[in-house]
Amino acid sequence: MSEPTHPLRVSARGLLRRRGVWLPSAVILGLLSFVLSLLYLGADNDPAGYTKDLPIALVDTDEGTRVAGKEIDLGAQITAKITGSADLKEKVDWKQVDRRTAEDLLARGKVFGALVIPDDFSASVAALAGPAQRTPHPPTMTVLTNPAAGSFGSAMATEINRKVVATTSAEVGRQLGQAAAHRAAAQGASAHTAPGAAAQLMIADPVHISVQEGHPLGQHSGLGLSAFFYALVLVLGGMLGANVIHMQVDTDLGYVASDKGPFRALRPVQHATRVHHFLVCSVLMVVLSMLTSALAMIAAVDVVGIDASHRPMLWFFGTCATAAMGITALALLAVFGTPGPIVSMLVLIGLAVPSAGATIPIQALPDFYRFLAEFEPFRQVVDGVRSILYFDAQVDAGLGRAWTMVGIGFAVSLVLGLAFTRFYDRRGLHRSTPHLAQPVPVG
Repeated sequence: MSEPTHPLRVSARGLLRRRGVWLPSAVILGLLSFVLSLLYLGADNDPAGYTKDLPIALVDTDEGTRVAGKEIDLGAQITAKITGSADLKEKVDWKQVDRRTAEDLLARGKVFGALVIPDDFSASVAALAGPAQRTPHPPTMTVLTNPAAGSFGSAMATEINRKVVATTSAEVGRQLGQAAAHRAAAQGASAHTAPGAAAQLMIADPVHISVQEGHPLGQHSGLGLSAFFYALVLVLGGMLGANVIHMQVDTDLGYVASDKGPFRALRPVQHATRVHHFLVCSVLMVVLSMLTSALAMIAAVDVVGIDASHRPMLWFFGTCATAAMGITALALLAVFGTPGPIVSMLVLIGLAVPSAGATIPIQALPDFYRFLAEFEPFRQVVDGVRSILYFDAQVDAGLGRAWTMVGIGFAVSLVLGLAFTRFYDRRGLHRSTPHLAQPVPVG
């Protein structure tokens, strides 16, 4: 009997001398580091500078007042100055609505905040310049936040509104000071006509600000970030699940060996067409997405304890989103082969996360990322999860678009995968094991 032959051994030193070990790894890792750094840091380098058309509601309920026989409406004047401000004209998309509409926009995530001018604003300002009052009532403007639409975007809207109130207060204070000076010069400052001491202190900075939560979030919502992290779990579940399923099917077919620690097993090769391989992987991905979505929800809601009131919808949407991400990754694996995992990581994570609008709002991103946000899948999943978790699963709060884009992504990826695998099969590019060449001695 002939003795079994063993492949030639190669020393570590000999392996490290090979250009094929160093060069591809250096190129791939170097490019990945460069591209990912460019994508991620380029997205959040200057959010304030890139801000354009940030939606903020502006509510003017001021009823005006009569001073010295003349009607004044400071709310209308302030609204005109705010919407006509050259500094904010391109940065902010002011939505001039009534209070009820503003609350509806906040509840559907259509605005990142609201600025409310109360109905007694003019009267409160006029009272400061009138006779002394024991307890002067300061004019107050209300800023409503909306962290459910995105904590960073809500913070940006709040900061803009604070600056608007500060500018308004300075302008109103200047007008009050001039009016008080003219009145004192014309009538003489008497105890009856001069503003009280407390009112005089208010004149320099008369307008107060009240910051309130416009659309309350639950205590266990991660300040509006739980939707982002949950969506990340779904996207990663699809991408990583596709790679695991692809590898397990290849192992079962004998295309790759199964290595478990020191144990190695290799099944006899069984031929399967590329189309059948892709279809089998896709069926597994869809079915197992039901399991992974359920387990992700149990971990997040039952173990961690995040706020979630629409659990059936969260599970179903999570299943469909995970399946769509997985089919996309499987299609890229079928089209590109070995580079497939890298390509899917760039498409589903590298390009997707910075353009998702989950941390920095899309209105504060450079144009390139706004373009990506129109079709990148991560943005759609974030919008869907955010609607389910924070906005009562309302269709027009992002869930409708999310369902549409997830469905389109699933269908396009499935067609793409089937088209390319069928093309490869027709060209005879089967996934069969080639005859091994004789081993060459290596130093």
